[in-house]
Amino acid sequence: MDEVTKNRIVAHSRGIVTPIRKDNAIGKVKDKKLRAKLAAISKRDTDQALKVKNSAVLLEHDEGYLESEGALEKTYRVTQDEILKSVAIQTQRYGKFKLELQNGPYATEYSRNGRELLIAGRKGHVATMDWRDGKLGCELQLGETVRDAKYIANQMFAVAQKKYVYIYDHAGKEIHCLKKHIEVTNMEYLPYHYLLTTVGNAGYLKYQDVSTGQMVIEMPTKLGSPTSLTQNSHNAILHMGHQNGTVTLWSPNSTTPLVKLLAHRGPVRSLAVDREGRYMVSTGQDLKMSVWDIRMFREVNSYFTHTPATSVSISDRGLTAVGWGTKVSVWRGLFSKSALEQEKIQRPYMSWGGEGKQIERVRWCPFEDILGVSHDTGFNHAIIPGAGEANFDALEINPYENKKQRQEAEVKGLLNKLQPEMISLNPEYIGNLDLASAEQRKAEKDLDKSPLDPSDVSQVDKNRGRGKNSSLRKHLRKKSSRNIIDEKRVKLEEIRKGQMDRKNRKHQVTAEELGPALGRFARKAA
Repeated sequence: MDEVTKNRIVAHSRGIVTPIRKDNAIGKVKDKKLRAKLAAISKRDTDQALKVKNSAVLLEHDEGYLESEGALEKTYRVTQDEILKSVAIQTQRYGKFKLELQNGPYATEYSRNGRELLIAGRKGHVATMDWRDGKLGCELQLGETVRDAKYIANQMFAVAQKKYVYIYDHAGKEIHCLKKHIEVTNMEYLPYHYLLTTVGNAGYLKYQDVSTGQMVIEMPTKLGSPTSLTQNSHNAILHMGHQNGTVTLWSPNSTTPLVKLLAHRGPVRSLAVDREGRYMVSTGQDLKMSVWDIRMFREVNSYFTHTPATSVSISDRGLTAVGWGTKVSVWRGLFSKSALEQEKIQRPYMSWGGEGKQIERVRWCPFEDILGVSHDTGFNHAIIPGAGEANFDALEINPYENKKQRQEAEVKGLLNKLQPEMISLNPEYIGNLDLASAEQRKAEKDLDKSPLDPSDVSQVDKNRGRGKNSSLRKHLRKKSSRNIIDEKRVKLEEIRKGQMDRKNRKHQVTAEELGPALGRFARKAA
């Protein structure tokens, strides 16, 4: 084995690959059967490392960030015109994509594979298109207020209109009217559970199964009209921002928030969670942008924005785009999963805007170094090097799928559909065995209960029943069959005797007050 092959094995091996020689640990094993087994394992690891090295040539695309040549050159000063001069012709065409529209401000969303673009104007203009080929899918003039729009399954999209939520197909034909979703302001779609989640001015969070059409659950948040809503793609938990500066985490399996944290000193304007579900970025009316470690629910760093940020989005590679006022700032390295202490970044990675266009929403295009910016006068693309995921799994999300592949993916998605009961803060619990005993589960269930003190009458006689069905008599009848006299039984007998004495004395006092004629009508102790 030459030196180059050895270096390849070391660089791509999952463990320590030990060759079979007489002078190493495997060669010194005396048991012939064990030595053969260890040799087979070592050979398997060696072959696996070589296969990984040989297949790495297929992953020829890697993220490449914009680098400055000197200390005086800053990457955030590089304009889009300078970037367009240095990229390929096809990338130039993508970067020059621009829509001048009149019914703004506009909300925008990309499909999961990044091919389709959905734009929705506040005044009722809704359109879908294949932005790469420049083909218009459909265009609607609804003539009423549109608050939000989302892509759902099978190229359908949901639009939150003035009163109800409507679902349209890819041709713009109205399919459903969800009349239980009233005055919706924010929507999210959980693709693996086929759940459309909405929340409106009334503050009710609702989960609708789009595959069966059934309402899974609706629950009140009890915090008024929300200001922002996003999902954690790692565990399908919803993060909701409120007017009082709190962020709550919701699951369809609980009618109360799983977590409630105070993020800002004012309304939470926008939320975003990274792809791995480790970090959350929130922006508020208090001119702050905070980075949170949601594994410990601890604030990592906070940054200042000149005006309240209206939208925030995190790319697949961890770049964070923040839209505030008429500008968009892109930050690199706000969080790193491999760092023990998160370093506070002093300046943004890139910037866009400043042309007097009020930013409404920013969204990253999947698998592309493209940032979509919607504003009050239309929509623009911005090229951000290093933002997109270069290597994709075509069996999971295929940006180049044809009609047949899309139909097959839809069928497989329905067959592999996850149930709402599987949504949890820790998705790793699915498939594990619960090794706790019945006694341990019961003890954990009763952790919040205070221990029962038999000497405290208020704890023993909770029902305050009268006659033969009092709680104390029930307990005595239940325990009387045991021929055991312990300290607890003695205390209960003393308590019972004291109760009877007090009732008899009370009966005597009442009889004396009524006199000899009416004393016989006094109520006797039970």
